[in-house]
Amino acid sequence: MVFTSDFKKGLFIEDEGVPYQIVEFQHVKPGKGNAFVRTRLKNLLTSNVIDKTYKSGEKFEEPNLEHKRMQFLYSDNNGYQFMDLDSYDQVMLDPKQIGENKYYLTENLEIEALYYRGKPIALELPNFVQLKVTYTEPGIKGDTVSGGGKPATVATGLTVTVPFHVSVNDVLKIDTRSGQYVEKLK
Repeated sequence: MVFTSDFKKGLFIEDEGVPYQIVEFQHVKPGKGNAFVRTRLKNLLTSNVIDKTYKSGEKFEEPNLEHKRMQFLYSDNNGYQFMDLDSYDQVMLDPKQIGENKYYLTENLEIEALYYRGKPIALELPNFVQLKVTYTEPGIKGDTVSGGGKPATVATGLTVTVPFHVSVNDVLKIDTRSGQYVEKLK
């Protein structure tokens, strides 16, 4: 059982038979009346984000989620192909299920897939991935004092802001949680 006092970002709950992930929450104690919790929940079946308010002290079931280690193989017009690393079964996920995670998927990347009632519903990526720069403007000599950056496009199509010294074919470490540049790898 999960109570509203246990809420935290990223927690999974089941409400009315639907699994949700908490995106944001706020405990509210008004001057008059009972305390309540405002939440933004991501529906794990449809990927829709909704706002819901609960009375303080309400309790919820934890959804029966199964975590499976998977490896990304490739993508095509039909979707994204993954292989279960334990059973070697291949699973196809559609672009809606992948969402913004598509910008971090590279061949042979190992991820965690969340299964609900035997169906894959979400991906958990590693915190950092390595991506190669495919396009960026050349740095301007002497423009390093400002501490600013320039846009760079990586192999997956993601555009990130990078320091001026980064050039095409450099390999970057990117944070998958924020989509930001971390460091240039040697």
